[in-house]
Amino acid sequence: MSFDFDEIIDRVGTHSSKWDTMESKYGVSPKTGIPMWVADMDFRAPPAVQSTLAAALDHGVHGYFGDDSEYRAALIGWMKRRHRWDVEADWIINAHGLGNAISLCLNAYSAPGDGVIVFAPVYHAFARIIKGTDRRLVESPLIQRDGRYHMDLDRLAASLTGDEKIVLFCSPHNPGGRVWSSDELQQLADFCETHDLTLISDEVHNDLVYKGNQHHVLANMVPSIRHRLVTLVATTKTFNLAGCMIGSMVVADDALRSRLTRVAFGAAGMSFNRIGMLMCTAAWEHGDEWLDALLDYLAENRRIFDEAMASIPGVRSMPIEATYLCWVDFADTGMDRAEFTRRVEQQAQIAVNHGNSFGIGGNSFLRFNIACRRDLVIEVAKRLKNAFSDLQ
Repeated sequence: MSFDFDEIIDRVGTHSSKWDTMESKYGVSPKTGIPMWVADMDFRAPPAVQSTLAAALDHGVHGYFGDDSEYRAALIGWMKRRHRWDVEADWIINAHGLGNAISLCLNAYSAPGDGVIVFAPVYHAFARIIKGTDRRLVESPLIQRDGRYHMDLDRLAASLTGDEKIVLFCSPHNPGGRVWSSDELQQLADFCETHDLTLISDEVHNDLVYKGNQHHVLANMVPSIRHRLVTLVATTKTFNLAGCMIGSMVVADDALRSRLTRVAFGAAGMSFNRIGMLMCTAAWEHGDEWLDALLDYLAENRRIFDEAMASIPGVRSMPIEATYLCWVDFADTGMDRAEFTRRVEQQAQIAVNHGNSFGIGGNSFLRFNIACRRDLVIEVAKRLKNAFSDLQ
């Protein structure tokens, strides 16, 4: 089966955060501008998702959703098939997306004022949720070596004050696109064991890994850490279903899971989006071929974008091993953040995520989303070269 990722799909006026709010946020009009900020794709979902949704609409009754056994079975099948990870049905706790899942975990495993460790720069919502739940944000700066990010656990250990309770980990890493090695995961697990920290591994980008790289499910690599590990998974990035607001927390340890269940279904009173659950189930059951084609398409978009960035003096796109989010450093242009951002947004008319929102280490960066039609990536490359043509 072939999939048309070059299809022109007009998202303006569809309540798209990515397209319909960029003018108010960035001053970039959807009529002339290109949105490369919000982490969703401009592609249609897999055909099985579309047909499942059509069948639900045809049925016409949209009452409360019950019996998530098919969803759990689909999740289990996908993780076994794609990641060689054996998940049991009763390990799965569902949430309204992974942002909601993180909030539930923070409330289950820490108290207001406790420290939550992140490796910065990192997905900007982490800091917002940590602060929003009255926890203390602890940023452990990533170090760059050979053009890639690495954790500095020795420095982190020396900085601990004793009130830290959780490590919130992004694997693969957003925005740096790192696929963490098995050795790095083992070292992190050992660190959490030594310092008695609950480890929340957000693996939402686990399927978006390019050829030549291998994502390691932390629960698989270090099974001995199961008594302090929560793994977060979802279809949202993989299949462009972010609007479903469905995600899952996988917890193998009974005691750890009991604490989380009490918060999720007791304090939070969780119930689920009927349409979203059906769509996610269909994606995991029938989405393999679509995903394989998507990864090939994204790899070529990545190549085009990186070549363009390499042609601009002083600009460096960090080589991404996973995700569709390119992390671009403008430090060596000699420009301050206001100037290179002005050139990208106002001159080139490209809406992007500002690097400083990702925390320590992000000030000289911008994040670009290449999960769009190829002609848009080519146009973005042209616009950026023109915007920085005086550096040539």
